[in-house]
Amino acid sequence: MIEPSNRVKHTKESYIRNILKVIQQPGMLSLAGGLPDAHRFPQSILAQAAAELANQPTIYQYGASEGLTELREFILASKPFAEEVIITSGSQQALDLIARCYLNPGDQVLCETPSYLGALQIFDLAEAETLTVDSEKDGPNLAHLEQVLAANNVKFFYAVPDFQNPSGRCWSLGKRQAVADLLAKYKVAFVEDAPYRELRYEGEPLTTVTELCKGDAFYLGSFSKIATPGMRVGYAMASKPLLAPLIKVKQASDLHSALPMQKMLLSTISHPDFGLHLEQLKSHYCSRRDALVSALQKHLSDYVDFAVPQGGMFVWCRLKQHQAQHIATAALKAKVAIVPGDEFWPARSTVNDQAIRLNFTALDSKDLEQAVIRLATVMQQSQASG
Repeated sequence: MIEPSNRVKHTKESYIRNILKVIQQPGMLSLAGGLPDAHRFPQSILAQAAAELANQPTIYQYGASEGLTELREFILASKPFAEEVIITSGSQQALDLIARCYLNPGDQVLCETPSYLGALQIFDLAEAETLTVDSEKDGPNLAHLEQVLAANNVKFFYAVPDFQNPSGRCWSLGKRQAVADLLAKYKVAFVEDAPYRELRYEGEPLTTVTELCKGDAFYLGSFSKIATPGMRVGYAMASKPLLAPLIKVKQASDLHSALPMQKMLLSTISHPDFGLHLEQLKSHYCSRRDALVSALQKHLSDYVDFAVPQGGMFVWCRLKQHQAQHIATAALKAKVAIVPGDEFWPARSTVNDQAIRLNFTALDSKDLEQAVIRLATVMQQSQASG
């Protein structure tokens, strides 16, 4: 059999994508995947958007690699700080295009710890050296960030400032400005991934880091969390010169993202009732967050520490006395799925936290509590046998 490339061999598999096969088992309660609640997809709006496609035969033709013009104009109008936008097959493809366009083997990229697993995989595939900066509750440790930037030749800093996956943290306005200033000082580009920005349950929206950057910056957006993930429509925003290489690589990669999905997505998000859908979705997810927090406080307070996120889809729990991988394995046997925190560190770095990531959007309140009860039993049994 033909051998895979070294870059594929050296790329860590996704624990989360692999565990999705396991959680299909009867009786399994999953706190693992970052899945939206399928019952909260805007069904009536989607049905109308799908019906409109029948009368638009040209939408099934080939299209521009940059994406559907009307959708691009709609996005640019909602984000006036950007000069240009390219539509991608989810924001995951946007990050992949940036890596393929701008990273050579051995180039250095920087991310927070913990960080989004999908980004770490992309950097591995690009054969980049992934450096890390310590993360605090309100953003990166600024002293450590400057130390890393001063001592290395970092090409870009990748981060999720709003309700980060996996930690749920949100950068403060002060940290956002300070990071932008440091990146300008050391001439480092910024890649801002914002899939959870619209899912804010408390407080006021903060300025994007991209808006504060004086140098090169990319802003990545997604509709997977607020419309549907199956459409696979995302985007990258930046200056025209920065996006030009991405268009070239997308031409070679998949020609363009599916036009019917782009058109259906545009009809969905521009519908008069979509704003109401989003407000109801946030209220729904906020109640589920509160249900998970209540269950953790009631059943797991002896075993975990956590902060309550102001938005997003995850609660990050630091383990007081257990090993994350051991608990994750034992939990599967008890029919509850979680993600051990060390999956969110680069493969060759030192893991500082024993932690687990818990999702609260996919299960209802009753199942969230039952999942936590099962997890508490696992930790109690582990402690007793330890």
